[in-house]
Amino acid sequence: MSELDRLRHAMRATERPDAMLDLATVMREGRRLRTRRRVAGAGAATLAAGLAAVVVVVAVGARPGDPPTTERPPPVAVAPPPAGVSPMAPNSLGPTPPPTMAPDVPPPKPLGQVIDSGVRHGTDQRVYYVVKVSVPGQPKVSIGLAAGRRAPDGTLTTDILVNDVEGTDRGPGFHEIGYDERESAAPVPTFGYFVGPAQRIIGTVNGRQVDARLTRWSADKEVVIFWFDPAELTPGERLDGIIARDGNGRRL
Repeated sequence: MSELDRLRHAMRATERPDAMLDLATVMREGRRLRTRRRVAGAGAATLAAGLAAVVVVVAVGARPGDPPTTERPPPVAVAPPPAGVSPMAPNSLGPTPPPTMAPDVPPPKPLGQVIDSGVRHGTDQRVYYVVKVSVPGQPKVSIGLAAGRRAPDGTLTTDILVNDVEGTDRGPGFHEIGYDERESAAPVPTFGYFVGPAQRIIGTVNGRQVDARLTRWSADKEVVIFWFDPAELTPGERLDGIIARDGNGRRL
C-alpha cells in the first residue's frame, strides 16, 4: 500500500459511525507524502539543469572531429566602415599627396606664343603660356594658363597650371588666379587671365592698389593674360580685390 493509499484509509475511518479518527496516522502519512513530493521535485530540477549543461557544452565547447550539431552560436555582425572611408590602416587616411608627372612625360605644349614676363630666375625666363586641358563633364573648359620657366636652350618647365573647373573658359570677366604658395627659389608671381576689352587690371592688397602687367593671347585677342611684378606684390600674397578697366577707364 502506498503512502497516499494509507492516508486515504486513515481518513475513511470517519465514514463509520463507530470508528474514531486516528489523527496521528493522518498527520504522519500526509507529512511523508509531502516530503516524497519535494524530493521528487528537486530531483527533476537537478536533471533539467544537467541536460542544460550538456546542451551548452555541445554548442560552445565542441572539439575538432566531433559530429556537427544543430546548435550553433549566432553569427557575429561586423559593422561596415563609415561612408566614404576606405577600410585601410589609420596611417593611410592622411592627406593625399598631389599627383606627380613621370620624368619621361613631356610638359604641356603651348597653344600660341609663349609670353616672356621679363622676370628672371638665374638664366631662366619666367614665362606664361596657354595649354590644352580636359575637365570631365565640362566640354566648355578646354584651356588653362601655365606659369613656367624657359631655359636658354628653349626647354620649358611648368611650375603652376590654373584652369576653370566649370562653366566656360571664354566667359567674360576674370577666371582662375594663380598664387604660388610653395617655398621655392623661383617663386611664381601672381597671375591669371581676363576675357574682355581690358586695358588696365588693378589689384588691391591691404588697401594698396597694384597695377598688373598684361598682354593678349596670340590665339584669341579677347583673352588678356596678366601678372604682378614680384617687387610690387609678394608671390603667394592674396589679393583683397581685383578690377579691370577698358581704354576709357570704365570698369568692366
